[in-house]
Amino acid sequence: MASEDSLSSNPLLQNFEFPPFDVVDAHHVRPGIRALLHQLEAELEQLEKTVEPSWPKLVEPLEKIIDRLTVVWGMINHLKAVKDTPELRAAIEEVQPEKVKFQLRLGQSKPIYNAFKSIRESPDWNTLIEARQRLVEAQIKEAVLSGIALEDDKREEFNKIEQELEKLSHEFSENVLDATKKFEKLITDKKEIEGLPPSALGLFAQAAVSKGHENATADAGPWLITLDAPSYLPVMQHATNRALREEVYRAYLSRASSGELDNTTIIDQILKLRLEKAKLLGYSNYAEVSMATKMATVETADELLEKLRSASWAPAVQDIEDLKSFAKDQGAIEADSLTHWTSLFGEELRPYFSLPKVMAGLFGLAKTLFGIDVAPADGVAPVWNSDVRFYCIKDSSGNPTAYFYFDPYSRPSEKRDGAWMDEVFSRSRVMSQKGSSVRLPVAQMVCNQTPPVGDKPSLMTFREVETVFHEFGHALQHMLTKEDEGLVAGIRNIEWDAVELPSQFMENWCYHRETLMSIAKHYQTGETLPENVYKKLLAARTFRAGSLSLRQLKFATVDLELHTKYAPGGTESIYDVDQRVSMKTQVIPLLPEDRFLCSFSHIFAGGYAAGYYSYKWAEVLSADAFSAFEDAGLDDIKAVKETGQRFRNTILALGGGKAPLQVFVEFRGREPSPEPLLRHNGLLVATA
Repeated sequence: MASEDSLSSNPLLQNFEFPPFDVVDAHHVRPGIRALLHQLEAELEQLEKTVEPSWPKLVEPLEKIIDRLTVVWGMINHLKAVKDTPELRAAIEEVQPEKVKFQLRLGQSKPIYNAFKSIRESPDWNTLIEARQRLVEAQIKEAVLSGIALEDDKREEFNKIEQELEKLSHEFSENVLDATKKFEKLITDKKEIEGLPPSALGLFAQAAVSKGHENATADAGPWLITLDAPSYLPVMQHATNRALREEVYRAYLSRASSGELDNTTIIDQILKLRLEKAKLLGYSNYAEVSMATKMATVETADELLEKLRSASWAPAVQDIEDLKSFAKDQGAIEADSLTHWTSLFGEELRPYFSLPKVMAGLFGLAKTLFGIDVAPADGVAPVWNSDVRFYCIKDSSGNPTAYFYFDPYSRPSEKRDGAWMDEVFSRSRVMSQKGSSVRLPVAQMVCNQTPPVGDKPSLMTFREVETVFHEFGHALQHMLTKEDEGLVAGIRNIEWDAVELPSQFMENWCYHRETLMSIAKHYQTGETLPENVYKKLLAARTFRAGSLSLRQLKFATVDLELHTKYAPGGTESIYDVDQRVSMKTQVIPLLPEDRFLCSFSHIFAGGYAAGYYSYKWAEVLSADAFSAFEDAGLDDIKAVKETGQRFRNTILALGGGKAPLQVFVEFRGREPSPEPLLRHNGLLVATA
């Protein structure tokens, strides 16, 4: 074991101010994680021997154990997402079961559980501050959901299920990644890629160079098309070659649904095991397990989805009619059989959204709303790639309150697609280092934008601009928390269906005239986005809003169906369920060969199982939160600042230390209403 790497120099086991992302390597993983687990097991045994129902004897030592594991495992898991290698994958895969085993042992510790129950049942319960009460109740609920109350044989069965589910979700996402990587279409004839913008051709040529066609250029080709979003989307939106669009679309829809990368049986096994797990815990289906830690219940989630669906259906039907007559006017051959592969403008905006300008505008907005400064701090912390930026957030008196990493560009060979925010460290009193009273929170934001080409900056689509605002909203809630109890600070212990509130809230500002005009400057001429284009952008927000709303409602509904009514191994297949739901949520019928479920990572390899509805649930909250600024007057800078401060002191500050509905009411002065969301999407008329 020591031959792999002597433990004393293993970076995973050092004390560090910031994670040593630059030196951690696949060969550190096995010895490092095993030594760490060994150490934590000893600490857990010690805690179980000495535990008392008090903060110093229970919560503080427990937080230290949880934190070490979260931070170190978080590091290697992060590297797997942004710097994947076969060696790293194999190493993580090998120690994963040992880590899950430890987590189960920790989550099912009777002495810890009983100590939390004693605090809950003690006469002093009502003297505890709310954040501490929430922490205790969350620990008890989590223990119950991790099988603590089960008899020994049942608990063993439960643990086997947990291990198996962990393994299956890894296989699922690896299949999606590999299937995405596997598709490559090399094009040598320029006629085949007519309609594609220069930015896309440049990207395709770059991809061809990386695959050994060293003379490839944007103008002369060859061009390599892949299924990564920066490649897939431009083809779907701009290629005039219908056969090409269709080929790429069908390849995308059928990812990971055949051959040795087929996820179909994995999905069935996941659903079967989730149902078994639910039954063991005394629930009738997995959705009930999921809702146990959310704001919604199965009923209220269903009710909201149906309310939004009925408001979206007529506008979505109208969208299709409009598109048909538009295509007819254009004399398009496909007007009458208007098919799935026809989409929206976006390319002409790219030159106006260069990454440096967008970030400067985003940081300026954060200063206006929340009174914080975002300062570059490159070099303060080690990074995993030279493109990664590091920033410090300072409060109005110039004191650091948090830090974050930003990894903006797509690297298809080693980085998973999508965009996400994650915690590196949470704010915590217990974990504070020498001389400070609290450890400051550290976040990471990861996106997948088109990299700069030559001396041209990274130019963004409007959707990518929204994505950066979105992820920064998550990061702000993590970083601006005032909560010092590490286990409920920042985004921790916030009900999952409320966690998207600040992220979606930030997206609203992309449509706010002043904010948008401050970032939308042409990268060559510096001219501001023309007024008529801004109007188009506003129109695009409600353009096809019915269809886009239905698309999200379809995902959410399929997810709930699969986790409530679907019987694995029964007469109905997962694809039958998808078809059945689509009848009510899709105006154009589903293609029979649609295998979108095989790459639906959110619910089979992410945290959204029986929780995809959370996006819509949180959109209601976030649109309503934004409407507080509209009510105050978006052009009244004093009112905006006051409302922003209130948002910061409630939604961004209170973390998981207070129930999200109470936090919302504290900010908004009333319970949430779906009206602002429907209004923003131009769907209100339809419901009147």
